[in-house]
Amino acid sequence: MFAVPLTDHAELRPLEPWQAAEFLANIDRARDHMNPWIGWAGRSTDLESARATLQGYADRQAADAGRLYGIWLDGTLVGGTMFVTFSATTGVAEIGVWTEPAGEGRGLVAAAVRHLIDYAFTTRGLHRIEWHTTPANIRSRNLAQRLGMRLDGTLRESYLVNGVYQDSEIWSMLAHEWKPTP
Repeated sequence: MFAVPLTDHAELRPLEPWQAAEFLANIDRARDHMNPWIGWAGRSTDLESARATLQGYADRQAADAGRLYGIWLDGTLVGGTMFVTFSATTGVAEIGVWTEPAGEGRGLVAAAVRHLIDYAFTTRGLHRIEWHTTPANIRSRNLAQRLGMRLDGTLRESYLVNGVYQDSEIWSMLAHEWKPTP
């Protein structure tokens, strides 16, 4: 199986529809933590809907338009990262992340995102990576900054979560700004 080591105890692997039960267990552990930020967390509430979420990303992968990866720590799925959108034609992709509390504070998400950025710029030749977050998600904003992204601007009340319109900050990095870690 394809796996990228993140630490001695953690790895990044594709997350696919056949792993829906494991994905649902991770979402259930992380739901309260994710729900304000990630729309599909509230929609992935049983095995069928979890499988549908994963199938949606599998379909995006088949169309070269997105992809979902899980982060496993000591054999347990604790979060992940994804190409929310991916366009080789326009050279632009958006990266997103999630984690349950057990996966925080270890640098796993940052390491996983670095792999996706490096793949997008170095292997696929994309020009721009975007990171969308709400100003209230301080951990996400801080990660964008640590990765070297720049704040492009804020879209006021641009999306709805749990009946409340949220602002969306758009952070980005261009290919010539990327400095891969050895």
